[in-house]
Amino acid sequence: MPLPKRTKKKTVRAAPRIKRGGKLADPSWEGWEEWSGEKFHRFKSATRDFYYQNFKPADLYPFAWQWMDKNGYTKDQIKKAKAAPGYTLSITASITAKMLLCGMPDYNPKEAEYWESLAGTMGTTHPATEFLKVKIEKAIEEGSKITIVKNKEEKEKKNLYVPTIQERIRDQAQIQSEAIEDWLEGWTLDPDTFDPKGFNFKDHFTKMRVTQAHARKLKTYYVDALVDFDQLERYPTSGQLKKMSELDQDLWAQLKEGYSHIKKADIKKYRIAIGELISALDFVIDSAKATRKPRKPKVYSADKLVAKLKYCTTDEKYKLASISPDQIIGANELWVFNTKTRKIGKYIASNIDPKGMQRQGSGLSVKGTTIIGYNENDSIQKTLRKPTEQLKEFKDAGKVKLRKYMEDIKTTDTKLNGRCNPDTVLLKVV
Repeated sequence: MPLPKRTKKKTVRAAPRIKRGGKLADPSWEGWEEWSGEKFHRFKSATRDFYYQNFKPADLYPFAWQWMDKNGYTKDQIKKAKAAPGYTLSITASITAKMLLCGMPDYNPKEAEYWESLAGTMGTTHPATEFLKVKIEKAIEEGSKITIVKNKEEKEKKNLYVPTIQERIRDQAQIQSEAIEDWLEGWTLDPDTFDPKGFNFKDHFTKMRVTQAHARKLKTYYVDALVDFDQLERYPTSGQLKKMSELDQDLWAQLKEGYSHIKKADIKKYRIAIGELISALDFVIDSAKATRKPRKPKVYSADKLVAKLKYCTTDEKYKLASISPDQIIGANELWVFNTKTRKIGKYIASNIDPKGMQRQGSGLSVKGTTIIGYNENDSIQKTLRKPTEQLKEFKDAGKVKLRKYMEDIKTTDTKLNGRCNPDTVLLKVV
């Protein structure tokens, strides 16, 4: 009995990968002058297929802009061609531009002769630039129309008035005050039945989303609402009125006459109502202050902090070299030496970081050309009488010996001012 035939398992071929950008080498046109018309034609077709298969349209269009730039087109024409839809220019035109940029001749007579010798072919070959220029002109034409429309839209958008933040807050506050105004209108219409505590500010402010900014604006609407009533309480006596000018007497008389129809009890109600309103607004403002997150200080790198610091990099006379200035940031101590005044100084940080954990605000720092964050009382400098010997002793000293180094110098100490200059050598940090 014959064995059954084994069926061969089909392997699924992976889709071809499209490589973008400059990951593939362009086909070379070097030596095309020696090629036959057939070889040139076949290479041209294969090169066109190469770009079709390995590049996306977004990669191909820029080759047309490059060709335009190298062939006398203006920046405005290139800009308009870019604005046109991609199909207007076509991928074929972009590939043609790329092939011309890579060395393909515009026209090859050998190819034309070969093409005409083939059976069944029609027409003749033309320079590649003829096709490319037609497509570019069409793209420029279409792009011009789109550019005009875009420019018009941008101009309209630019001329469109956009209210400022303060104007937005004002408009929103006016809407938020409408219900309050209706409530206060009840006092004007019927003060006897008006309830000065009958408005629920909490619910209203929550519903209308009254923020601190709105509350500040609303407060300006009502903060002067009691001015006339305050003046009525300070109404001058008859003796005081006699000492005033006729104009002032007339103004006081008009004020009194204007509110003569209002009872003191009703004025008291209005005072309570405005007081409740102002208190509610102040609560919104104060609550926002209490819940506001503190602004985080901007953190700069050590390199940026010391960028403007002036110091002496090296000094030949005393054979000294400065440490890197970025080591100052966060250090507990900084030793400096002024080559001009022969003064050696020690900056001690006002906030010591004993374990070197780089805690925020600890150690020394730099602002511009000045050392900051040091203890003004403990940071001192002294003049070296024999700088060469004393500086050698400083270099050889360890941490323990450095603690008494300044005490061994018998000259008078003066306080450091934090300023550094081109004569300042940065000796050591601890």
